[in-house]
Amino acid sequence: MKLKSMIAGAVAGAFIALGSAAQASDWKPSGTLKLQIGFGAGGATDTMGRVIAKVMKEQTGWNIIAENKTGGGGVAMFTGISKMPPKGNVIGMGVNMPIIVNLVNRGDQLPFNLDSFDYLGTVAQAQLALVALADAPFDTLPEMIEYAKANEGMPVAFDAPPQKLMMEFVDGQAEAGFRLVSTKGAAESEKLILGGQVLAGFSAGSHKKYLESGDMKMIASANEGRHNYAPDVETFREAGYDIYVDPYFFFATGAGTEPEAREALVSALANAIASEEVAEVVRNVVTSNPVNLGPDATKKMMEYGVLNGKVLFGK
Repeated sequence: MKLKSMIAGAVAGAFIALGSAAQASDWKPSGTLKLQIGFGAGGATDTMGRVIAKVMKEQTGWNIIAENKTGGGGVAMFTGISKMPPKGNVIGMGVNMPIIVNLVNRGDQLPFNLDSFDYLGTVAQAQLALVALADAPFDTLPEMIEYAKANEGMPVAFDAPPQKLMMEFVDGQAEAGFRLVSTKGAAESEKLILGGQVLAGFSAGSHKKYLESGDMKMIASANEGRHNYAPDVETFREAGYDIYVDPYFFFATGAGTEPEAREALVSALANAIASEEVAEVVRNVVTSNPVNLGPDATKKMMEYGVLNGKVLFGK
């Protein structure tokens, strides 16, 4: 069963659940509620997270701050959350795919597993793109591979393990000689591309402004399907490499959080995500409407992702 089929079957129930979760609650965090963001400033996750924190603060009256906790595509942030007492005073915002890839490939080395968290919902599904400078000497993934071969390799920026995995998968088949450069987020990757330090890199939506300005071009869609704003750009699979990712931006807190606190956090997030202000930033950043799966379907999405990943990697 494909992940998107499982999610489609769960979405209706998720929104019904959100309707009951969005009731008023007397619970409020003791002190400051931190919304931690697992990527660096300026990227898609950071941009959405800061607006969500702002709207939550306005709607609830709680003292809420957003802060960046970078490292390992969210692994460092979720490691910290897993070690904190579950008091409902911290929410982690990450992307599912880096966490899933790490749990599948080195789960025995991580201090957390899927059961280390209470899942609170999602805000959007990302459209992940491989992009390059507008004047790069290639326009498609096959052309980029040929360029790399002819020039003894080329640097490519990535900010999360699934992106690294995709390029290693392509390189394993094409022997292009890609040199992978790790960054703290899409904003840093885009800065390296614009500065010429790397020739291509990944972005989950914040690159769109550079496409519109003419500074960048899109080389390939890393998702299963093409992007709605770039219908003529092929996917990795269409280019002959059978690999893709469909990332979701999700929220979680420490497992064992008191039910009243957990329900209040679910409600506050759901109400913020339902606001027009958050919807607008989601459309601007990831070029799609918000998608909140709710706590149950978010957990199922993570569980299925790990199961599917074990099949993919032969674990």
